[in-house]
Amino acid sequence: MNTSFDFVAVGDITTDAFIRIEDARVNCDINHEKCQLCVSFGDKVPYESVDVIRAVGNSPNASVSAARLGLSSALVTNLGDDQNGKECLESLKKDKVSINYTQIHKGEETNYHYVLWYEEERTILIKHHEYDYVFPDLPPPKWMYLSSLAKNSLPYHHEIALYLKKYPDVNLAFQPGTFQIKLGYDKLSDVYKLSKLFFCNVQEAKRILNTGESDIVKLLGNMKKLGPGIVIITDGPNGSYVYDGREAWHMPMYPDPKPPVDRTGAGDSFSSTFTSALALGKTIPEALAWGPINSMSVVQYVGAQKGLLSRDKLEEYLAKAPEDYKLTKIL
Repeated sequence: MNTSFDFVAVGDITTDAFIRIEDARVNCDINHEKCQLCVSFGDKVPYESVDVIRAVGNSPNASVSAARLGLSSALVTNLGDDQNGKECLESLKKDKVSINYTQIHKGEETNYHYVLWYEEERTILIKHHEYDYVFPDLPPPKWMYLSSLAKNSLPYHHEIALYLKKYPDVNLAFQPGTFQIKLGYDKLSDVYKLSKLFFCNVQEAKRILNTGESDIVKLLGNMKKLGPGIVIITDGPNGSYVYDGREAWHMPMYPDPKPPVDRTGAGDSFSSTFTSALALGKTIPEALAWGPINSMSVVQYVGAQKGLLSRDKLEEYLAKAPEDYKLTKIL
């Protein structure tokens, strides 16, 4: 119980039930940004299949990613004492993620999400149970990875901030989830300012900054002003961008060997792999080259974890990368 880990992820755990649907359509605005999944209202909508995947969520995905890349990894999470929760814990143990700091709440349910899977994209119906969050007595790890929590978790975030102030050598990677973004910067300013790494996509950056700005260099600069040490913004097929306050880089996507099956977990795999690379002593440019490779692999499978790579396999893909898979300095 007193082991200090390389990588500790903090955030909610869930089960994802992937419901494969075909009788649907997608309607988008003229900019192809605000899109809606549409099915017949008040009707019986057929589905093709259901795949149930345990122990997922932004932070559990990150903990598994780190473990497969060779780091000692643990997860700080909350769950119920139901069968769903038991199966989530068994899944983590199979992936060599420590469950010493999971908190089981008697008589409560474990999170369970429904994923409407249409073509290669997914729309997730989420519900975070509002547990009584208490941060455990955790030996300081090298890296902490904070992501999605329920909307009642604001005091818990401040607990985490106090912990990080007590142990300033702990590096924080922050990838805000849905409710954390809705809380806004002002309420989580202590977490932003304590973050060594900050991850979001372009759409999330615009919501956080409350801006319509599309220039990626300006978005990176404005996110950096909120306090994080290094800002990483992903932009889907346009690749990813990093800014450390002095220099900025762009990395394209690693080419898909075949069309994506499901994009769930692509962002988690990128962010956790980037963080793990730094934890393994890699430079920022090297970490930026690692991240897209795990994302490429993950989207070839259903769910966020099946495609997560070992370090040897990731480095094999890197060695075989095409010539145009290279870093570009943009600032």
